[in-house]
Amino acid sequence: MAKRAFRIDGLQYNNWSPEIFQQMKVGGVDAVHVTIAYHENLRETILNIEQWNRWFEMYPDRIMMGRTGDDVRRARETGRTAIFFGFQNPSPIEDDIGLVEIVHTLGARFMQLTYNNQSLLATGCYESQDSGITRMGKQVIKEMNRVGLVIDMSHSAERSTLEAIDLSARPIVISHANPSAWAPALRNKSDTVIKALAARGGMFGFSLYPHHLKDKSACTLDSFCSMVARMAELVGVEHLGMGTDLCQGQPDSVVEWMRKGRYTKETDYGEGSASNPGFPPMPSWFEDNRDFDKVAAGLHAIGFTERDVDAILGENWLRFFDQNFGPVASQGDEIERQAIGTTATH
Repeated sequence: MAKRAFRIDGLQYNNWSPEIFQQMKVGGVDAVHVTIAYHENLRETILNIEQWNRWFEMYPDRIMMGRTGDDVRRARETGRTAIFFGFQNPSPIEDDIGLVEIVHTLGARFMQLTYNNQSLLATGCYESQDSGITRMGKQVIKEMNRVGLVIDMSHSAERSTLEAIDLSARPIVISHANPSAWAPALRNKSDTVIKALAARGGMFGFSLYPHHLKDKSACTLDSFCSMVARMAELVGVEHLGMGTDLCQGQPDSVVEWMRKGRYTKETDYGEGSASNPGFPPMPSWFEDNRDFDKVAAGLHAIGFTERDVDAILGENWLRFFDQNFGPVASQGDEIERQAIGTTATH
C-alpha cells in the first residue's frame, strides 16, 4: 500500500485542548503552524511557549515540537502532529534585532512583519497609507534570512508585501489569505502580489476563515476549489498550500484581542461588522481538522490530479520547511568544515 501524502496546515489559532489534538490525529494532520503571539512582548510570548511545553509533556502521543521538516516526518512515523511556532506580529522582538535569533532558538519559525497596523517593520493592510518596509524592517529581513525565521506577509499592505518579497534573499510566505479577485477583503491579496510571491519561490496558504471567503460562511466547496484551480493556472501548483486560519473554540473576547491589541480603547471590528463582531461560523464543509478529506475530494472533483492534491494539502509545505527553516551557511560553518577536513587527514 502506498504511503499517504503529508498533510500540513500553514496556520491555525485554536483554543487548544486535548480534543483538538485528537482531532488532528484522527484527521491525519502531520504538522500545523500555530500562532503563539499576536501582540505579546517577548516575556509574554515565552509564557505561551511554556504552555505549549506543558502540552507536549501532557499529550506526547498526540503532539510534538516541530523545528525542521524532518520533525514532520518523525511526527508521521509516531502518529503525532508536529507543532511549529509562529508570530502574527513582530511584537515579540520588541525593538531589538538581536531577539530575532533568540526567538528562532526558542522554536519560532514564522514571523509576520505586521498585523493589520503599521509596525516598526512594515505597513499593515488596514492603514490608509502604505510606506513600505522601514529602515528597521530591512535589517530584520536580513537577520530573519540569516537564521531561518520565515517572513510572513499575510496581514501586510500591498507595497510592503511586494518590497518584502523583493528584499528577502529567501522565499517568503503568505500563510493564510485568498486572492482579492475572488473575495474582496483588505486581508486578501492581489494577483500582482501572488505572482511576485511565486516568482521568488514563495508559498501561498489558502484561508478558510469566513471573512476571507467568497460568500463568507455560505461559501461552497466548489467555489473554493474553483478559486484554487485558478491560482494553480496563475502561478503553478507548487506554490500553493493550505493555511486554514482555523480558530476553533475561541471565545469572541479573543477576536477583540486580535483586532484591538493594546493600540486602542475603542472596539475595532476589523473585517467583521458591528452586528457580527465575533467569530463567524465556519463553512459547513470545514469545521475542524477532521475535514481535510472533504477539501481533497473537492479538489479532485474540480479536476486536480492525486499528485496535485497531495502537493496542495501538504507536500509543498514540507518542501518549503526543508529548505527554509535552517540558517544560511556562515563563515563559522566554513571554518568548522575546514577544521574537520584537516583533522581527517591526520
